Amino acid sequence: MSSPPVATAALPVRRAPPTENVEQLKALLRKTLRVSVTDGRVFLGTFAGTDKQLNILLINTDEYRLGPDAGTDGLDGRYVGQVMIPWRLVVRVESHAEGDGPRIGGYFDSDEDSMYA
Repeated sequence: MSSPPVATAALPVRRAPPTENVEQLKALLRKTLRVSVTDGRVFLGTFAGTDKQLNILLINTDEYRLGPDAGTDGLDGRYVGQVMIPWRLVVRVESHAEGDGPRIGGYFDSDEDSMYA
């Protein structure tokens, strides 16, 4: 009888220091984001991360509809919980302002400082 193969050495793990963009994304974790998408909806929720395709994951999220077709329901919004927003649909991402920087209504403007740049 033969014995099962045994790994003799672990592969070395090369870790590059995180880039500035990665650090900016990490700083947004657990912050409230306002994400606008192409069909006019706005999602307001807690940023939980992204996947490899840079889709945005929000938790504890409310959805709002803006525009002429929103009706009265759009103003109140609705709780949708956890959502994954495809990056192709994202028009704008804003985070609540805690310091100096380009702001619109208390939120950092993603057109000025995009997290996807």
